Formats: sequence, C-alpha cells, structure tokens
Amino acid sequence: MKIYTLLLALLLACPVATVAQTQESNQPLFNFKRGVGLVTPDSSFSINMRFRVQSRAMYNSIAKDDFGVSEYEMRVRRLRLRFEGFMYSPKLTYNIQLSFSRGDMDWSMRDQSNINTSPNVVRDAVVYYRPNENWQFAFGQTKLPGNRQRVISSGDQQFIDRSIVNVAFNVDRDFGFQAVYSNQFGGFHYMLKGALTAGEGRNVFSTDKGLAYTGRLELLPFGKFTNGGDYFEGDLEREPTPKLSLAGGMSHNEGARRTGGQIGRDLYEQTDIQTYIFDGLLKYRGMALYAEYMAREADNPITLNAAGDRRHILTGRGQNYQLSYIFPNNVELAGRYSRITPNQEVRSLENTEEAYLAGVTKYLRAHRLKLQANVGYHSFNPFLPVNNDYHWTTGVQVELGI
Repeated sequence: MKIYTLLLALLLACPVATVAQTQESNQPLFNFKRGVGLVTPDSSFSINMRFRVQSRAMYNSIAKDDFGVSEYEMRVRRLRLRFEGFMYSPKLTYNIQLSFSRGDMDWSMRDQSNINTSPNVVRDAVVYYRPNENWQFAFGQTKLPGNRQRVISSGDQQFIDRSIVNVAFNVDRDFGFQAVYSNQFGGFHYMLKGALTAGEGRNVFSTDKGLAYTGRLELLPFGKFTNGGDYFEGDLEREPTPKLSLAGGMSHNEGARRTGGQIGRDLYEQTDIQTYIFDGLLKYRGMALYAEYMAREADNPITLNAAGDRRHILTGRGQNYQLSYIFPNNVELAGRYSRITPNQEVRSLENTEEAYLAGVTKYLRAHRLKLQANVGYHSFNPFLPVNNDYHWTTGVQVELGI
C-alpha cells in the first residue's frame, strides 16, 4: 500500500514538475550589467534600457576684473533615455536615444530653421548590421564619424561640457548610411569609417539634392584601449602600457543650407562646406593627453538676402588640448586650453576666442555617477582693440545614470 501511494504521488508530481520546468524555460532572461536588459526566451529579441541626467549650476562674471554676476545657469542640462539591443539575430542591432530637457534639444526660437522647426527629441534612431568582426554597417540617424570629442558621449566627458572648438566646428548628427572597417596587423590596430548622409542634420522635414560625405581613419599603433578607452575621457582603466590613437578625417557638405552644415540657422544661399579634423589621444597609468585640430572652409561663407541681411559660416581653425591624471582614490585633475581663430574673410563678424579651464572630478561609479567642478577663463578678441570681452566662469555638475 505504501508503495502504491508513493507511485501515485510521483505520477501526480510529474505533470507539475513538467509545467514548472516549461514555465521556467519560457521566462525572459534579465540582466543588470549595464542598465536594465532582457532577452526573450527564444533569443529573437533583446532590449536594454538606460537613462542619465546632468544637473548643473554655473556662474559667469561680468569681466576679468569684475566678479559681479553676469548670469547664472541652473538647470537640467541633459536628460536622456536610451534603448538598444538586437532583433532577429545578434548581428542586427539598434540604438534609440531620446532627449527631454530643453537645453538638450539643440533648438531655440532664434535658431529656428525652415528645415527643422521643432524641438529635437529624437537624437539617435539607427540600425546596425555586423556580418563579421571586421565590418559594421549602419542606416538611420546618429553621430557622424567626426572629431573624437563630439563622438564621445556627453556622459563620458571629463569636463562639464565640450570645448569651444567642438561647438564651432563639429559636424554633429545626420541621417544616412555609415560603414566601419576594422582590422589589425599584430598589435597594430586601425579603423576606417565612412558616411554618406543627407547633410541637413537631424529631424528635418525635407532634404535637397546635395549630400554630405564624411570619412575618418584611426590608427592605434599599440593596440586597442582597455574596454574601449579611446572613446571615453580620462584614463579610468589606468592603462598598464601606453595606448595611442591618431586620427584624421574630412567632411564635405554639398550645397549646405545651414551655418554649421548639419546645425545652425538657415543660410540665405546654399554653399559647399569642408571640415577637416585631426586628433590624437594618449593614455598611460592614469594619465590622459588629448589634442585636437579642426578647420572649416566654405565656398561662399557670407550669404545675403534681398534686404541686404547677412548670415555667415564661421570659417577658420581651432585647437584644443586636454591633460588629466586620475589618482587611486578616483579623483581626477584636468586642464584644458582651447582657441578659435576665424579666417580673414569673416574676421569682422566673428571673435577670436580663447578658453582656459581647470576641472576636478570625483568618479563614484566611473562616468555613470560622478561629481564635477570647473573653473575657467574665457576671452573674445584678445588681439583686437574693439569688442573685447573677458570673463570668469565656474560650475558644478552631477552626472547620474545607468
């Protein structure tokens, strides 16, 4: 009798165990390594959700010898949501990034354009296909392969914001096709990047027949950086051996309709714009040295309308240098020098600018959670007798994200 009772109990338990095992195998797989992610039970789809916010307070003085308040800046500088993952196959991935703070939409009434008349919530919406370890193809809206500081995420910067050189000459985001080829010879690694895009920037209503052509070559003679360290600022990985990246590129925007090519106010006449980019990065045992040179030329930099009003393109050259060291307690000290020199053709319309900046950052969880403080000195037209403007600036920022 006891044997029959035991057999009956086992028979009744078998369906329950089978159902439980089936349900367990059908559960999605969650992970929390980088944000909040899940993979479907059949591995046909994945999604990873992340957010970050930058809260900022800044002060600008009236002049170099007058520390009265010219203005305060107190706001949420950036608020982002990001979704990424794969669909159908791990070779086919996607990236969607949305911005929600006013200062993060690259839009104001002053810069309203006939091409783009609304706030830019959508920053990235792009699909990637990686057939093998050497090639990657992209289609959609995302950053162009321009200067390194622009391509590095705003959440991975070692200062509160990017340099004045980046503001003046970067090629920003655009919609179109991109391709990356990477390979190596022994320890020598290199990457070729190219883009064929609309040339109008992001979230535009319409495009014209002119396209933008962007190319970039990166050389890493000592091999790859640890955990992609060539695309975040500061040597948080404390590279045990020297790591170096040298890069150069160019972007040609045919028939550009805006003052910055992909960004800015509408020009009164279309013109071709060429942007030249050279940058280098060295990291070793907590030290990071970054140098960047950019130049911009235009076939017709000053455009006029029927009423004689002018809108122009800032042509000229810029240079930016950054040096930093991170201590074992994850406190980083950094310095920056930046300079913009306009071409003679727009010298009467644009300022020569110089900026000196010192910063300290406490990394609590790398770039995902950090406290930053900057103090700087900014001058306009330092070598001209008119329109001189010198002022001091200080700021603090908290970066929080997953």
